[in-house]
Amino acid sequence: MAKTEFMSALMQLAAEKNLPKEIVLTALESAMVSAYRKEAYTHGEDIVVRINPVSGEVKLSLKKIVSEAPEDTYREILLKDAKKIDSTLTAGDTFTQEIPPPNAGRIPAQIAKQVILQKLHDAERGAIYEEFVGKEGEIITGSVQRVTPEHVIVDIGKTEAVIPTSEKVPIERYRPGQRLKLYIVEVARTSKGPQVIASRAHRNLLRDLLILEIPEIASGLVEIKAVAREAGYRSKVAVTTRQPGIDPVGCCVGLRGIRIQNIVNELNGEKIDVVQWSDDPKVFIGNALSPAQVLSVALNPAETTALVKVPDKHLSLAIGKEGQNVRLAAKLTGWRIDIKSASELEAEKAAMRDKAAPLAEKGKVSEAEGAIPVQPAEFEEAVAEETPETPEAEEQAPIGIEIVLPLEAVTPAQPSKIRFAEEILASKAGKAKKKDQSKKDADGRESPVKGKKAKHKKATYIEEEEYEG
Repeated sequence: MAKTEFMSALMQLAAEKNLPKEIVLTALESAMVSAYRKEAYTHGEDIVVRINPVSGEVKLSLKKIVSEAPEDTYREILLKDAKKIDSTLTAGDTFTQEIPPPNAGRIPAQIAKQVILQKLHDAERGAIYEEFVGKEGEIITGSVQRVTPEHVIVDIGKTEAVIPTSEKVPIERYRPGQRLKLYIVEVARTSKGPQVIASRAHRNLLRDLLILEIPEIASGLVEIKAVAREAGYRSKVAVTTRQPGIDPVGCCVGLRGIRIQNIVNELNGEKIDVVQWSDDPKVFIGNALSPAQVLSVALNPAETTALVKVPDKHLSLAIGKEGQNVRLAAKLTGWRIDIKSASELEAEKAAMRDKAAPLAEKGKVSEAEGAIPVQPAEFEEAVAEETPETPEAEEQAPIGIEIVLPLEAVTPAQPSKIRFAEEILASKAGKAKKKDQSKKDADGRESPVKGKKAKHKKATYIEEEEYEG
């Protein structure tokens, strides 16, 4: 083959494989090395093939290490023999000798063909990987090639993209030939070549679609602050502007909603709420819960929670279907949101006031003249000072009773001993028992008890005496 024909074939091969000419030349040189080793040299010899990229001339070189006592004749050469060719060589230098390339037979030619095809295939895979690895986080357009229960294979030109089950939209149905916009999640290098993982459910797909569709976002006048998405059902986008006088929500929606409608159509009818972003969390949370009306927002920064008060008629609208609206608002703002109606909050406040009223009365001063309240803690201290620590004293001591004492009883000059209600009742019962014992008849019988029943018993007693007499 003439050198011009060789170079033209080389250029054509590089164009077909979409590879640089240098990569094709490197693959061809490796294939020729394999062929020459099979034909005239062993695997132990270090041979190098160089092809001139302009003229197409092939040069074959044999490399050996200069040694005074060579052990491996395939890789080492005697110092004396090397100096015959180049007198400047010393022990340890690399000796390079150009030799004419031998004519390869049928088997070496087949080996060279297989090697060059493998090298070109590997180079092609590497080029595809380098191309798509730089497109991670971007949108590409592809055509559905085949659909399986596990994943969807999409043709994206030079290679195929895979949509796994976790990245599918639950309500979407894919069919062969369908055109889709995909978000590249990851590009992995595998033994079978580069694998492109794409997504239809990623929230950044919505972000990139807004950038493609809305010029103000692409130019930087309107900025997307946050995106919350439940793929296939509903999404929320928070936007703001860097230039006063521009309505960021209006720019995204467009005249009669034409801009946002194009994105909704691309996402197969997914609802999109565009809200105004604010650096004030209260205002931002109120905007995020739209279209529901918000009356007030109470924040707890320590726990990153927010209590939102809404009108009674807007409670279901603020929560959304199966909690979807408040869930998306929480994802958008980063706050845990608790929504309550106005009537529910008023009922809770009334219940708290009712519970707090008895507790508030315990600390009030008695209105009786000359009296001060003694709290349970103070009362226990007074008992500990004047009462010995005995088991009986511990049993008699009441807990949680508010005692009101006269002013004279607590003066230091005349300390008085505190008497419990149980002691007073016990003393009265003793006096009554002594009085009953003193009222006995001459024959030793007890006197009847006072009252109607006592008169009846007395009459019965007299009648029995008369009967016996």
